[in-house]
Amino acid sequence: MLIAQITDIHIGFDPDNPAEYNRKRLDEVLDVLIEGPNRPDLLLATGDITDRGDADSYRRLATAFSRCPFPVWPSVGNHDLRDNFHARFPGFDDGNGFVQYTVELPELRLVTIDTLEEGRHGGAFCERRAAWLDAELAKAPARPTYIVMHHPPVESGIEWMNTHPDEPWVATFTDVVRRHPQVRGLICGHLHRSVTVAWEGRTIAICSSTAPQVSLDLRPIDENHPDDRPMIVAEDPAYALHRWNGRELVSFYDHAGAHTMLAKYDERLQPLVRELKAERPG
Repeated sequence: MLIAQITDIHIGFDPDNPAEYNRKRLDEVLDVLIEGPNRPDLLLATGDITDRGDADSYRRLATAFSRCPFPVWPSVGNHDLRDNFHARFPGFDDGNGFVQYTVELPELRLVTIDTLEEGRHGGAFCERRAAWLDAELAKAPARPTYIVMHHPPVESGIEWMNTHPDEPWVATFTDVVRRHPQVRGLICGHLHRSVTVAWEGRTIAICSSTAPQVSLDLRPIDENHPDDRPMIVAEDPAYALHRWNGRELVSFYDHAGAHTMLAKYDERLQPLVRELKAERPG
């Protein structure tokens, strides 16, 4: 089972441009997923799928996704608006208006939750969302489960993008997860950076963005004294592949830019491949 992830697409940042830069970057990633050697079984789009939450951006996004030969499972981030999302992507409502749902796969479950509070950049998770998640996890206590969400509930070190561990929503979410040991990990976005971190005995896999990335700068930042540091950088559009091997989810991070080949599998490398495979049991 191969699960692809894209995040922080930010369609509509340049709304009047038919050749929008963020749409071009999205299409480059979709080209790799559709035409490359690792075509996934499904694609997760983990929030901030639009930049302003406007109806036209969701329309354009649905058009972009329509060429995918695999199902696309979208969710919302702090740049999205639920009403416009639901109008274009119906069927992902948990009954309370939140974008929460479960994808049942042959060997595991993906439970998507909604961490959007409209008008706030950081995450949110209220008691109604927590009750839904608690009940949803209780339905399959023995099945390996991964929670899909936009905001990671951890402090990353990129100070202006941080989630503070004492934020109330983090405590509400953590209390639910602690009751359900079948939750193996979280799949997140938001940081515009690929990050892996241990949390509550689980693994959080955070994917870089298809839109331009946040600069990797771990120095403190002073909100009262701009210092001209880079904030957003135009690295290649990124994506993740999460491979379920029957035991655990293995996460890979890649980009849609050029990959210069330095070696290929030909007769010269065949002995190495044989030697490496012969070392393994079975």
